[in-house]
Amino acid sequence: MTPRPELMTSESERDSAGAIFPPPLIYAVGFLIGYLIDRRVPLSLPHGGIIDFIGGLLVGLAIVLFIVAISEMRSSGTTIMPYRSTTSIVETGPFKYTRNPIYLADALFYIGLAVMLHTIWPLILLPVVLVVIDRGVIAREEAYLSRRFGDEYKSYRARVRRWV
Repeated sequence: MTPRPELMTSESERDSAGAIFPPPLIYAVGFLIGYLIDRRVPLSLPHGGIIDFIGGLLVGLAIVLFIVAISEMRSSGTTIMPYRSTTSIVETGPFKYTRNPIYLADALFYIGLAVMLHTIWPLILLPVVLVVIDRGVIAREEAYLSRRFGDEYKSYRARVRRWV
């Protein structure tokens, strides 16, 4: 039986990290579960100016980091999609300080949103989300980049931390 063309993956999709699930959705699902638990068993952060300011600051920082990281990847001509072939190792902008600025931005956004909504449950679930990101996405990306770029990626890994 010949596979149907619409079910076949492109070469670019086969030559990829193969994340288990789109990373933003992993964060979103974790947050949503925490938020729904909070509706049943409320665990609230105190309301007030400083709490709201910290939450807003984290969300703003996350958005800026995300935009800058995406811009650096586009400038390098590589994809932001974990299901497509990577064409280069980005070492500029936030990638000088963290190998995963987009996942860091996602985590900062997640924390900031939880703080702004005054809910603790998503924060309690964040370590689980980060383990899924680490094992199901980052570990696969690192193995892929090691295969694809060899010593160049090994050198980059030695210089730049995974998170911060």
